[in-house]
Amino acid sequence: MAQLPMDPVEAFAEIGRIKLGETSLEGVLDHVARLAKRTIPRTEEVSVTLVPASGAHTVAFTGQLALRLDEWQYAQGRGPCLDAARAGAVMDLPDLASEERWPEWAAHARAAGVGSSLSIGLPIQERVFGALNVYGREPGTFDEDAITLALTFAGYAAVAVANAHLYDTTVTLAQQMQAAMESRAVIEQAKGIIMGERHCTADEAFAILAKISQDANRKLRDVAEALVRRAAQPRPGQHGA
Repeated sequence: MAQLPMDPVEAFAEIGRIKLGETSLEGVLDHVARLAKRTIPRTEEVSVTLVPASGAHTVAFTGQLALRLDEWQYAQGRGPCLDAARAGAVMDLPDLASEERWPEWAAHARAAGVGSSLSIGLPIQERVFGALNVYGREPGTFDEDAITLALTFAGYAAVAVANAHLYDTTVTLAQQMQAAMESRAVIEQAKGIIMGERHCTADEAFAILAKISQDANRKLRDVAEALVRRAAQPRPGQHGA
């Protein structure tokens, strides 16, 4: 059963309520794509293209039709969604029967049952380009109001990408800081063990630890953890309480 059309204001509010900690970037953009399909009049399918340095891919799509039309462009290295992403521009194809910029793709899309399409570049940071792609069955599907609405959705998609990227970066940084703190703690423990065993200074203990690490070709933290585990093991003749 088809979903009822959605009011744009309600759709934008729903995007704003997405909790980044509870979903991935793909999840955010999948939600944006599905809302766009329900909100932009006469839309058949929607997809979101990302073009990082590793190559273009469709990160969200509402149906296999959109995915196939996107992937044809990636395989050929040209097409409206790629050009929209790279140029940060709007590529409006109101009638694929008379499309001259990408005639091969237009013929392929028409054979798949698409009469018009709209791709809008997404301004994404960190050298990643993107596009919101909207497909319609009939020529002239998207009038000026629909294009304006799609532009607004593209803006929300761009914000979603930026926020998700910032969230991922923040989480990764926090995890790295936690790992660094844990490494420092275990290294300090190992230094203390060496100082107690060899009656040396903290600097001398660290130098000993670093030399063991170098000679064994192991990470300093791994050497420190092994030393701490060894020191925690009961010695012969010792008994637990």
